Amino acid sequence: MSARAWHLSRAGLTCLVGLLCALVLSACVSAGSTTVTGLPSGAAESKDRITASDESDASKRARVRLDLASAYFGRGQMTVALDEVKLSIAADPTVAAAFNLRGLIYASLGDEKLAEESFRRALQLNARDADSMQNFAWYLCQQKRYGEANALFEQALAVPQYRDSLRTQLAQGVCLARAGQWAQAEQALQRAYELDPSNPSTTMNLAEVLYRRGEPDRARFYIRRVNSVPDVVNAQTLWLAARIEKKLGNAQGVAEAGNQLRNRFPQSLEAKAYERSQFDD
Repeated sequence: MSARAWHLSRAGLTCLVGLLCALVLSACVSAGSTTVTGLPSGAAESKDRITASDESDASKRARVRLDLASAYFGRGQMTVALDEVKLSIAADPTVAAAFNLRGLIYASLGDEKLAEESFRRALQLNARDADSMQNFAWYLCQQKRYGEANALFEQALAVPQYRDSLRTQLAQGVCLARAGQWAQAEQALQRAYELDPSNPSTTMNLAEVLYRRGEPDRARFYIRRVNSVPDVVNAQTLWLAARIEKKLGNAQGVAEAGNQLRNRFPQSLEAKAYERSQFDD
Protein backbone atom coordinates (compact mmCIF):
# COMPACT_ATOMS: atom_id res chain seq x y z
CA MET A 1 0.00 0.00 0.00
CA SER A 2 1.34 3.46 -0.86
CA ALA A 3 1.87 6.12 1.80
CA ARG A 4 -0.85 8.18 0.16
CA ALA A 5 -3.35 5.34 0.31
CA TRP A 6 -2.58 4.79 3.99
CA HIS A 7 -3.02 8.50 4.66
CA LEU A 8 -6.43 8.34 3.07
CA SER A 9 -7.52 5.66 5.48
CA ARG A 10 -6.46 7.83 8.42
CA ALA A 11 -7.73 11.13 7.07
CA GLY A 12 -11.06 9.49 6.34
CA LEU A 13 -11.35 7.94 9.80
CA THR A 14 -14.88 9.18 10.35
CA CYS A 15 -16.15 7.55 7.20
CA LEU A 16 -14.34 4.32 7.98
CA VAL A 17 -15.89 4.24 11.45
CA GLY A 18 -19.26 4.75 9.82
CA LEU A 19 -18.47 1.97 7.40
CA LEU A 20 -17.53 -0.43 10.18
CA CYS A 21 -20.80 0.41 11.91
CA ALA A 22 -22.57 -0.43 8.67
CA LEU A 23 -20.82 -3.80 8.63
CA VAL A 24 -21.99 -4.45 12.18
CA LEU A 25 -25.54 -3.57 11.15
CA SER A 26 -25.15 -5.90 8.18
CA ALA A 27 -24.35 -8.76 10.53
CA CYS A 28 -27.35 -7.92 12.67
CA VAL A 29 -29.65 -7.73 9.67
CA SER A 30 -28.36 -11.04 8.36
CA ALA A 31 -28.92 -12.66 11.72
CA GLY A 32 -32.39 -11.24 12.04
CA SER A 33 -33.41 -12.42 8.59
CA THR A 34 -32.21 -15.97 8.94
CA THR A 35 -33.93 -18.35 6.59
CA VAL A 36 -36.20 -20.78 8.45
CA THR A 37 -34.95 -24.32 8.04
CA GLY A 38 -36.22 -27.67 9.24
CA LEU A 39 -39.74 -27.16 7.84
CA PRO A 40 -42.18 -30.08 7.90
CA SER A 41 -42.28 -32.20 4.78
CA GLY A 42 -44.42 -30.57 2.11
CA ALA A 43 -44.29 -27.11 3.70
CA ALA A 44 -42.65 -25.68 0.60
CA GLU A 45 -45.75 -26.62 -1.43
CA SER A 46 -48.24 -25.11 1.00
CA LYS A 47 -49.96 -21.83 0.27
CA ASP A 48 -50.09 -21.00 3.97
CA ARG A 49 -47.82 -18.33 5.35
CA ILE A 50 -44.77 -19.72 7.16
CA THR A 51 -45.07 -18.87 10.85
CA ALA A 52 -43.25 -19.78 14.05
CA SER A 53 -45.18 -23.03 14.31
CA ASP A 54 -43.48 -24.25 11.11
CA GLU A 55 -40.03 -23.79 12.59
CA SER A 56 -38.26 -26.82 13.96
CA ASP A 57 -36.84 -26.75 17.48
CA ALA A 58 -33.29 -26.88 16.13
CA SER A 59 -33.91 -23.99 13.77
CA LYS A 60 -35.52 -21.96 16.53
CA ARG A 61 -32.53 -22.52 18.83
CA ALA A 62 -30.17 -21.54 16.02
CA ARG A 63 -32.10 -18.34 15.32
CA VAL A 64 -32.25 -17.28 18.97
CA ARG A 65 -28.55 -17.93 19.45
CA LEU A 66 -27.73 -16.04 16.26
CA ASP A 67 -29.78 -13.06 17.38
CA LEU A 68 -27.90 -13.07 20.69
CA ALA A 69 -24.55 -13.39 18.92
CA SER A 70 -25.39 -10.46 16.70
CA ALA A 71 -26.38 -8.32 19.69
CA TYR A 72 -23.18 -9.13 21.58
CA PHE A 73 -21.13 -8.45 18.46
CA GLY A 74 -22.78 -5.05 18.10
CA ARG A 75 -21.74 -4.24 21.68
CA GLY A 76 -18.16 -5.34 21.06
CA GLN A 77 -18.37 -8.40 23.32
CA MET A 78 -16.57 -10.66 20.89
CA THR A 79 -15.89 -13.67 23.10
CA VAL A 80 -19.52 -13.95 24.18
CA ALA A 81 -20.67 -13.38 20.60
CA LEU A 82 -18.40 -16.19 19.45
CA ASP A 83 -19.82 -18.56 22.06
CA GLU A 84 -23.36 -17.78 20.92
CA VAL A 85 -22.61 -18.15 17.22
CA LYS A 86 -20.95 -21.52 17.91
CA LEU A 87 -24.13 -22.67 19.65
CA SER A 88 -26.19 -21.40 16.72
CA ILE A 89 -24.10 -23.37 14.24
CA ALA A 90 -24.24 -26.47 16.44
CA ALA A 91 -28.05 -26.26 16.43
CA ASP A 92 -28.28 -25.72 12.66
CA PRO A 93 -25.09 -25.75 10.56
CA THR A 94 -26.92 -24.81 7.34
CA VAL A 95 -27.49 -21.09 8.04
CA ALA A 96 -25.15 -18.90 6.01
CA ALA A 97 -25.76 -15.85 8.20
CA ALA A 98 -24.21 -17.62 11.18
CA PHE A 99 -20.96 -18.22 9.30
CA ASN A 100 -21.03 -14.66 7.96
CA LEU A 101 -21.22 -13.36 11.53
CA ARG A 102 -18.58 -15.83 12.67
CA GLY A 103 -16.31 -14.40 9.98
CA LEU A 104 -16.84 -10.88 11.27
CA ILE A 105 -16.12 -11.98 14.84
CA TYR A 106 -12.93 -13.82 13.95
CA ALA A 107 -11.82 -10.87 11.80
CA SER A 108 -12.34 -8.59 14.81
CA LEU A 109 -10.33 -10.99 16.97
CA GLY A 110 -7.50 -11.06 14.43
CA ASP A 111 -7.87 -14.74 13.54
CA GLU A 112 -7.36 -14.47 9.79
CA LYS A 113 -7.53 -18.18 8.97
CA LEU A 114 -10.85 -18.82 10.72
CA ALA A 115 -12.31 -15.54 9.48
CA GLU A 116 -11.66 -16.47 5.87
CA GLU A 117 -12.88 -20.04 6.37
CA SER A 118 -16.10 -18.68 7.88
CA PHE A 119 -16.83 -16.28 5.02
CA ARG A 120 -16.12 -18.98 2.45
CA ARG A 121 -18.44 -21.39 4.26
CA ALA A 122 -21.19 -18.77 4.30
CA LEU A 123 -20.91 -18.42 0.52
CA GLN A 124 -20.86 -22.19 0.06
CA LEU A 125 -24.18 -22.36 1.89
CA ASN A 126 -25.65 -19.39 0.02
CA ALA A 127 -23.76 -18.38 -3.09
CA ARG A 128 -26.03 -15.36 -3.61
CA ASP A 129 -25.66 -13.89 -0.13
CA ALA A 130 -24.58 -10.33 -0.94
CA ASP A 131 -24.04 -9.52 2.75
CA SER A 132 -21.44 -12.26 3.04
CA MET A 133 -19.82 -11.12 -0.21
CA GLN A 134 -19.66 -7.54 1.08
CA ASN A 135 -18.19 -8.49 4.45
CA PHE A 136 -15.70 -10.94 2.95
CA ALA A 137 -14.66 -8.31 0.41
CA TRP A 138 -14.03 -5.75 3.15
CA TYR A 139 -12.03 -8.34 5.09
CA LEU A 140 -9.91 -9.05 1.99
CA CYS A 141 -9.36 -5.33 1.53
CA GLN A 142 -8.01 -5.10 5.07
CA GLN A 143 -5.62 -7.90 4.14
CA LYS A 144 -4.48 -5.81 1.13
CA ARG A 145 -5.86 -8.41 -1.28
CA TYR A 146 -7.38 -5.67 -3.37
CA GLY A 147 -8.06 -7.55 -6.59
CA GLU A 148 -9.99 -10.31 -4.82
CA ALA A 149 -11.85 -7.75 -2.75
CA ASN A 150 -12.95 -5.70 -5.74
CA ALA A 151 -14.17 -8.80 -7.57
CA LEU A 152 -16.36 -9.69 -4.59
CA PHE A 153 -17.70 -6.14 -4.30
CA GLU A 154 -18.71 -6.32 -7.96
CA GLN A 155 -20.30 -9.70 -7.39
CA ALA A 156 -22.37 -8.38 -4.49
CA LEU A 157 -23.53 -5.37 -6.51
CA ALA A 158 -24.63 -7.69 -9.33
CA VAL A 159 -27.04 -9.61 -7.08
CA PRO A 160 -30.61 -8.73 -8.20
CA GLN A 161 -32.65 -6.62 -5.75
CA TYR A 162 -29.65 -6.12 -3.49
CA ARG A 163 -30.84 -3.55 -0.97
CA ASP A 164 -27.52 -2.38 0.43
CA SER A 165 -25.74 -1.25 -2.70
CA LEU A 166 -24.93 2.13 -1.10
CA ARG A 167 -22.97 0.40 1.67
CA THR A 168 -21.12 -1.77 -0.84
CA GLN A 169 -20.33 1.11 -3.20
CA LEU A 170 -18.89 3.04 -0.26
CA ALA A 171 -16.81 0.07 0.91
CA GLN A 172 -15.60 -0.55 -2.62
CA GLY A 173 -14.62 3.09 -3.06
CA VAL A 174 -12.66 3.13 0.20
CA CYS A 175 -10.91 -0.10 -0.74
CA LEU A 176 -9.96 1.16 -4.20
CA ALA A 177 -8.58 4.32 -2.60
CA ARG A 178 -6.51 2.25 -0.18
CA ALA A 179 -5.10 0.50 -3.22
CA GLY A 180 -4.22 3.85 -4.77
CA GLN A 181 -6.65 3.31 -7.64
CA TRP A 182 -7.95 6.86 -7.50
CA ALA A 183 -9.97 6.99 -10.74
CA GLN A 184 -11.86 3.79 -9.94
CA ALA A 185 -12.34 4.93 -6.34
CA GLU A 186 -13.91 8.16 -7.56
CA GLN A 187 -16.30 6.25 -9.82
CA ALA A 188 -17.44 3.95 -6.99
CA LEU A 189 -17.87 6.80 -4.53
CA GLN A 190 -19.65 8.96 -7.08
CA ARG A 191 -22.18 6.17 -7.60
CA ALA A 192 -22.63 5.91 -3.83
CA TYR A 193 -23.09 9.68 -3.61
CA GLU A 194 -25.77 9.60 -6.30
CA LEU A 195 -27.64 6.98 -4.28
CA ASP A 196 -27.57 9.16 -1.14
CA PRO A 197 -26.10 12.68 -1.37
CA SER A 198 -26.73 13.23 2.35
CA ASN A 199 -24.42 10.44 3.52
CA PRO A 200 -21.41 12.13 5.20
CA SER A 201 -19.21 9.04 4.97
CA THR A 202 -19.55 8.90 1.21
CA THR A 203 -19.15 12.64 0.81
CA MET A 204 -16.04 12.78 2.99
CA ASN A 205 -14.37 9.95 1.10
CA LEU A 206 -15.27 11.43 -2.26
CA ALA A 207 -13.77 14.78 -1.24
CA GLU A 208 -10.56 13.04 -0.10
CA VAL A 209 -10.23 11.10 -3.36
CA LEU A 210 -10.80 14.21 -5.47
CA TYR A 211 -8.17 16.04 -3.44
CA ARG A 212 -5.75 13.17 -4.06
CA ARG A 213 -6.55 13.28 -7.77
CA GLY A 214 -5.57 16.94 -7.96
CA GLU A 215 -9.10 18.34 -8.21
CA PRO A 216 -9.30 20.64 -5.17
CA ASP A 217 -12.16 22.74 -6.54
CA ARG A 218 -14.45 19.72 -6.74
CA ALA A 219 -13.13 18.40 -3.44
CA ARG A 220 -14.01 21.73 -1.78
CA PHE A 221 -17.64 21.39 -2.88
CA TYR A 222 -18.03 18.04 -1.17
CA ILE A 223 -16.14 18.77 2.05
CA ARG A 224 -18.14 21.96 2.50
CA ARG A 225 -21.29 19.88 2.38
CA VAL A 226 -19.94 17.73 5.21
CA ASN A 227 -18.70 20.63 7.35
CA SER A 228 -22.00 22.48 6.96
CA VAL A 229 -23.64 19.86 9.20
CA PRO A 230 -22.48 20.56 12.80
CA ASP A 231 -23.20 17.04 14.05
CA VAL A 232 -20.74 15.40 11.65
CA VAL A 233 -17.88 17.91 11.79
CA ASN A 234 -14.74 16.50 13.39
CA ALA A 235 -10.96 16.75 13.26
CA GLN A 236 -10.70 14.74 10.04
CA THR A 237 -13.25 16.79 8.11
CA LEU A 238 -11.72 20.11 9.20
CA TRP A 239 -8.19 18.92 8.39
CA LEU A 240 -9.25 17.86 4.92
CA ALA A 241 -10.88 21.28 4.42
CA ALA A 242 -7.64 22.99 5.50
CA ARG A 243 -5.55 20.87 3.11
CA ILE A 244 -7.93 21.58 0.23
CA GLU A 245 -7.81 25.34 0.86
CA LYS A 246 -4.02 25.14 1.06
CA LYS A 247 -3.95 23.43 -2.34
CA LEU A 248 -6.17 26.20 -3.72
CA GLY A 249 -3.89 28.92 -2.32
CA ASN A 250 -6.62 30.30 -0.07
CA ALA A 251 -4.77 31.39 3.08
CA GLN A 252 -7.92 32.71 4.73
CA GLY A 253 -9.73 29.41 4.18
CA VAL A 254 -6.78 27.51 5.64
CA ALA A 255 -6.78 29.73 8.72
CA GLU A 256 -10.53 29.39 9.24
CA ALA A 257 -10.47 25.59 9.08
CA GLY A 258 -7.26 25.45 11.10
CA ASN A 259 -8.59 27.67 13.87
CA GLN A 260 -11.69 25.52 14.20
CA LEU A 261 -9.47 22.46 14.31
CA ARG A 262 -7.25 23.89 17.07
CA ASN A 263 -10.15 25.23 19.11
CA ARG A 264 -12.47 22.25 18.89
CA PHE A 265 -10.04 19.32 18.67
CA PRO A 266 -6.76 20.59 20.18
CA GLN A 267 -5.45 17.13 21.12
CA SER A 268 -6.11 15.51 17.76
CA LEU A 269 -3.38 14.29 15.46
CA GLU A 270 -4.83 16.55 12.78
CA ALA A 271 -4.49 19.66 14.97
CA LYS A 272 -0.87 18.75 15.66
CA ALA A 273 -0.24 18.24 11.93
CA TYR A 274 -1.78 21.66 11.27
CA GLU A 275 0.48 23.28 13.87
CA ARG A 276 3.50 21.75 12.16
CA SER A 277 2.20 22.73 8.69
CA GLN A 278 2.37 19.10 7.55
CA PHE A 279 -0.17 19.57 4.78
CA ASP A 280 1.41 17.09 2.36
CA ASP A 281 2.27 14.22 4.73
